[in-house]
Amino acid sequence: MKAFVIDLTVCSGCYNCQIACKDEHCGNDWTPYAKPQPETGQFWLRIDENVRGTVPKVKVSYVPVLCQHCKSAPCIPACPYAAIVRRADGLVYIDPAKCVGCQRCLNTTACPYKVIYWNEAARLAQKCTGCAHLIDRKANFGPRCSDACPTDAILFGEDTDLASQIGKSEILNPSFNTNPSVHYINLPKRFIAGLVYDAAKRDIIEGATCTLSGAANATAKTDGFGDFWFEGLPVGNFSLKIEAAGKQAYTNSSINTAKDVNLGDIALS
Repeated sequence: MKAFVIDLTVCSGCYNCQIACKDEHCGNDWTPYAKPQPETGQFWLRIDENVRGTVPKVKVSYVPVLCQHCKSAPCIPACPYAAIVRRADGLVYIDPAKCVGCQRCLNTTACPYKVIYWNEAARLAQKCTGCAHLIDRKANFGPRCSDACPTDAILFGEDTDLASQIGKSEILNPSFNTNPSVHYINLPKRFIAGLVYDAAKRDIIEGATCTLSGAANATAKTDGFGDFWFEGLPVGNFSLKIEAAGKQAYTNSSINTAKDVNLGDIALS
């Protein structure tokens, strides 16, 4: 079965995958898998760019999102005209010859990932096909997004060949229960960060011990800039204690990671 593995650790946010997808599908008719993609209004592979935290503790994450080619794809039973097909190799496509434009696949029940688009000019629902036309044309030829990635962040192939990467991956929104064939490594989690300084000397403190407890437990030391970072955290409630030799401890027992947290500059006296 075909699968994608997207490693966000090495994704640089270059958008080559998104551009390559447009180049392959705009102006090209790949029937029976897809009619041409509109030049505007659709990204069958889109980059979700998320700016997290607040200045100066900011991180940017880039998450390529395409059809998840789900093994339990809810879009398939949602189509009353059997226009949405799951191939023997696992790729899911919308047959443009069978699509009558009823748009039932466009709601979030049919596609909770919101990766099915409406082509008003053609009166068709459309989405990523996994470049099935290329795979059928030449053995071991991958989709354009994967081939265009300069850092090999997007891998495509047989799930058995990608087993080691899949083993350390996770999926988008597991609560959707769709059993997707797109796997992600290092999906962005929450962080708690801050800077510790000596109030009397008005200088940063290096090597202060920061102890986090609650939804996760961890210990960190402030670096040469006085900064500390706790990354890869779940959403939940936390307490933080900061200690440095000869300095009064700082405690905060009301940190919530519904969003990434920048605690700002913390003074020890």
